[in-house]
Amino acid sequence: MKKLAFATLAGSLLLGTLNAQAADVDNAIEHRQGVFSAMKWYFGPMGAMIKGDMPYDQAEFTRRAEQLAKLAPMAEEGFVEGSAEGTEALPAIWEDMDTFSGGFDKLESTTAALVEASMSGDMAQIKPAFGDVAKTCKGCHDNFRED
Repeated sequence: MKKLAFATLAGSLLLGTLNAQAADVDNAIEHRQGVFSAMKWYFGPMGAMIKGDMPYDQAEFTRRAEQLAKLAPMAEEGFVEGSAEGTEALPAIWEDMDTFSGGFDKLESTTAALVEASMSGDMAQIKPAFGDVAKTCKGCHDNFRED
């Protein structure tokens, strides 16, 4: 009887652990997708201003650049082991985490540079800084995201 009770308890603990791990993976996916959605929210109108599809507003552009720079370091922590399935994340992320993580380091530095450039109000500085952020995003998408 004691063996049955112990086996039942052990099984319950194991299932509880597995459920917690699944919830952690689900939360991680939700976190990173939310961060990327917010990044798109801030980045999209900046691109429209750069292209001339909407009027350039230095204060608004700078505000968006600052928010983007705050978000840049947040998404990476949502890439936990086992969180690729059912998403566009490629297994290559976990096979080469150093390169993947380096992309986030670059994203942090390029968004910080974009904030600095945006404060100048000079499109000759802003456009290349914006392009560097876009290239950084594209580089990660090309290597670590399923199309």
